[in-house]
Amino acid sequence: MTFVAKKNRPQAYQPKPQTTDKPATLKDLLNEETLAKLKSQQAELQAEEDRRQAEKRLQEEAARKAEQKRLENDFEYLLKNSNQDWRKYK
Repeated sequence: MTFVAKKNRPQAYQPKPQTTDKPATLKDLLNEETLAKLKSQQAELQAEEDRRQAEKRLQEEAARKAEQKRLENDFEYLLKNSNQDWRKYK
């Protein structure tokens, strides 16, 4: 009589049960009034940043326009950048 050894097969994967105890977050620990203050402060800071970016954009645009106007009054710049085919304009 021959004995065949049983093979040790690994157990099927069984996920661990989910625990319902979640760690407390800062949002859970703060009261509603404090959260409202923080959110309003965030909105104010965002609005200020948007205003600052818009102002910077307007300044850059004004500087570009001023530089273009200065170049349009510069004869050397106009001569270098104009089309040299004067027959079109006769």
